[in-house]
Formats: sequence, structure tokens, C-alpha cells
Amino acid sequence: MGKTKTALVEAEVAELTGKEAYEKKREEKAKKASSPDLRFGEPQGSEKGLRPGRKPEKPEKVHIAGLKGGQRIKTIEIESLPSEEQAKAESKKKKAEKIRSKKYKEAKVKVDKTKTYALKDAIKLVKETSYSTFDGTVELHLVVKKVGISANITLPYHSGKTKKVELASDETIQKISAGKIDFDVLLTTPDMMPKLVPFARILGPKGLMPNPKNGTLISDPKKAKDFSADTLNLKTEKEAPLIHTVVGKVSQKDEELISNSEAIFKALAGEKQILKAFAKASMGPSVKINIS
Repeated sequence: MGKTKTALVEAEVAELTGKEAYEKKREEKAKKASSPDLRFGEPQGSEKGLRPGRKPEKPEKVHIAGLKGGQRIKTIEIESLPSEEQAKAESKKKKAEKIRSKKYKEAKVKVDKTKTYALKDAIKLVKETSYSTFDGTVELHLVVKKVGISANITLPYHSGKTKKVELASDETIQKISAGKIDFDVLLTTPDMMPKLVPFARILGPKGLMPNPKNGTLISDPKKAKDFSADTLNLKTEKEAPLIHTVVGKVSQKDEELISNSEAIFKALAGEKQILKAFAKASMGPSVKINIS
């Protein structure tokens, strides 16, 4: 069996006569009635009601195993440490805080964040709040109802971005095999499609895999000349119901940017699928659009 530690309590024991015991009881009652409660910090020896020259009784001594003489037991309050979730939340909050430039702050003041602007007014404000020294891009950022929504559309006006269109050939297969992709749109004919299938994992995530829905699978190589580089393949992010696209350049006419935006809204079934819509320049604050 293991050893058992015990706490020993030593107390002074004195034999008293009947008269002394009676006087002691009277003194204790008088002390309780007239003196402050010792539990609230009254120092020993300050009790009232004690006879002159009589010392107060010594408190019982308690010996606890593991403590040296003169040591006291203290209660220590420890502040609760933040949970792991709270620490992560604070860390994300710090990372989310961005330091904005003076130009951005000046542009942001012009936009009322509590207001939803008509498309015409939104485009005008986006161009006004663009502070880039170059010809910025006008972007659309949409919040839709669910992940997986997609649409193929040809914009009525150019989006301002020059796209390189390539018709798939044996030379194209060699470039893809070497990891070189120097085109924005890839067209192919049915006879070349089997050769592209092995590269679906490379082309698919980039939106370059030809398919009939976006018009990149053509029956005749001569039709490649008729393909419009302003054709957009709109689709949500993999894990979020968000669509990001471009409608043109800041230098374009308002009417062209409005027409391109309306075409995108129509292709996505408008307010039936789109919950929120925002427009912004590549360097500028976002403006909320009313699509109804």
C-alpha cells in the first residue's frame, strides 16, 4: 500500500474549574457582542470586552503536509484564456483590415453605401471614382442564388480586352503538353476533340476546354474567323455563388457599358437568379446596382 499523508491539528487543551469555565463563557459572549468580526480583517488583540492583562486565545494551528512553517495558502485568480475559435476570429479580423490609399478614401466618399443606384447612374459613378492613371477596366461582381449557375453570351460591344483566339492543331497539342498556354480562347473541330480530352484537367479549370455551349466547338475551320472574341463564359466560383466578369473600359461610352451590363443581367435571368450586383473600376470603390 502507498503512504497516506494526513493533516494534524494541534490545539491547546487546558483543564478549567467550573468557575473559570463559567467566566470564560461570559467573556466569549461579551466579545462576540461588542467586538468586530475577526473574519473581516480585525487584527488580533483589538477585541473589545477582554479583561485587562488577559491575552486573547490563540487560534488553533493547522499543519498541512507539504507546507513549510510560516507558509500560507493563497487563492490565485487566473484570467480565462481566449478559446481557439476566438483567437482565429481575431487573427482573421486583423488580416481583413486593409490600409487604403488617400485617393481611394477620397473616391469612396462620393459613393453612398446605403444607396442602390440605377444602372445608368452606377456606371457614371464608377467612371467618376476611378483613380487609376491607366485606362481602367469596368468590372461586374454578382451574388447569385446558388453555385453552378453559368451562361454563355456575346456582348453587343467589345469589352476592351484583346483576346487571342486559337484553332486547335497538332502544334497546339504540343504547346499544351509542354505547359505553354498563350491563348485566351481555344476553338476546335470534332476531329481534334479526342486529342484535347487528355488535357481536360488543364484546360477545364481555366475555362479553355472547347464545348458546344460556348460556341468553341465548330464544325468547319473556316468559321473560326467569325468567332467573336467578346463572347463570355459566365460561371460561379467553385465553392461560392459569386460571378466576376468584365464589361468594358473606363474610356468607353456610357451607353456601351450599360448595354454590355444589361446583356449579362439578361443572360443570367436578371433578379430571378441575381441577388446583388456591384460595379467598380479596377482601381475604385464598388457601387451597388439596382437590377430590377
